[in-house]
Amino acid sequence: MKSENKEIKENKTPLFRTINYILMAVGLVLLLLGYILLRGGMVEDPNTFNGEIFNTRRLTISPILMFLGIVVEGVAIMWHPRRKESEPEA
Repeated sequence: MKSENKEIKENKTPLFRTINYILMAVGLVLLLLGYILLRGGMVEDPNTFNGEIFNTRRLTISPILMFLGIVVEGVAIMWHPRRKESEPEA
């Protein structure tokens, strides 16, 4: 029984491969870049209005980068490379 378990463990392929980890890192970089672009626009006096909170960087570019980061993370989790024809099926 123990030898069967060892054979089963040896035949399993890892869940994530190198490309998955690379895609996850790219997704995290996009998310962090989006959050960095989102910050700022703070004023010291709360009674004054600062129009910088409505600029293109905060309203358009940052949310697009964060959305792309989430999409890339989803692709990184779901990505499963095709097997080569020479590899036997498990």
